[in-house]
Amino acid sequence: MSRQTVLLLFGGESSEHDVSVTSARNVYAAMDGEKYDVLLCYIDKVGKWWLLERWLDNLSGHGGAQLVAAPGTKSFITLPGNKVIHPDVIVPVLHGKNGEDGTVQGLAALLHIPIVGCDTTASAVCMDKILTKQVLEANGVKTVPYRVHRKGSPMPKYEEIAAELGDILFVKPSRAGSSVGVSKVHGKTEFIPALHAALEHDDRVLIERSVSGRELETAVLGNPPHHKVSGIGEIIAGAEFYDYNDKYSPDSTSQVLTNIDLDAAVEEKIRTLSHKAYDVLGCSGLARIDYLLEGKTPYVIEVNTLPGFTNISMYPKLWRAAGMHYPELIDALIASALHSQK
Repeated sequence: MSRQTVLLLFGGESSEHDVSVTSARNVYAAMDGEKYDVLLCYIDKVGKWWLLERWLDNLSGHGGAQLVAAPGTKSFITLPGNKVIHPDVIVPVLHGKNGEDGTVQGLAALLHIPIVGCDTTASAVCMDKILTKQVLEANGVKTVPYRVHRKGSPMPKYEEIAAELGDILFVKPSRAGSSVGVSKVHGKTEFIPALHAALEHDDRVLIERSVSGRELETAVLGNPPHHKVSGIGEIIAGAEFYDYNDKYSPDSTSQVLTNIDLDAAVEEKIRTLSHKAYDVLGCSGLARIDYLLEGKTPYVIEVNTLPGFTNISMYPKLWRAAGMHYPELIDALIASALHSQK
């Protein structure tokens, strides 16, 4: 049986570089060597692509050859050496800017190489929390009430925002992941610093009402109309909210649960909403859809088109709870990418 050549992308320029490396290590370990010839492509923090001979825990001295894309030829060229490689499929294990925002997906389209996950448009829309809200609400899917601030505009007044959304707020960059740049605001003195913190990561800021409720997540797999939704998991934050340190610090006390007690009608509603949200946003391949449950009302808070694959990540845990082991999940993701090109 001939093996498929897979180009595994990881690293990248975003603030989630290290998370990407950790996820990619798990994905690489789960790939069946009898099915796949895996080519490792490390993207460094300035955006250069490097072809590695083997997995390295210390990537600073990798010594790889640089990879240069050759659009329209289904190939890359190495420098030095001018070796041509022809991946059958690209597996991006990337997060944030220049990874899951449609840029790499657009490059794959120009190369004419299938890529795991959403296409350029869906990736760009889902990366932008504001656009995601607008599309979902236009299709009858509830999101948390919000306001938008754009860089260069007059700073909004806390009193006016609080009168509309409540005294406690969440302030987020519109295009960032892993809770980077996110602040929970408890009062006027915290509001402007939170806006500045978010503006360090994007030129548009999302200001949301604080919803007091359970944080739930679903995993979606496949290409519409044949996509399927997992069971529902729950995040129990160890900090005041599930921020970057709470997600990835070795000292975190947060919990990621896949066996939870949830009203059957609410569970069915969330799974139905996930199925619909994935479809109307144009997703394919995979996504993790996150909710806040207030009483029996679920609000979509994020659609992550390249969710983490770290040891604590919810996406693979949910499919494992459904009986799908890591190697099977990787096979399904690659199959969905190849099928979407037919």
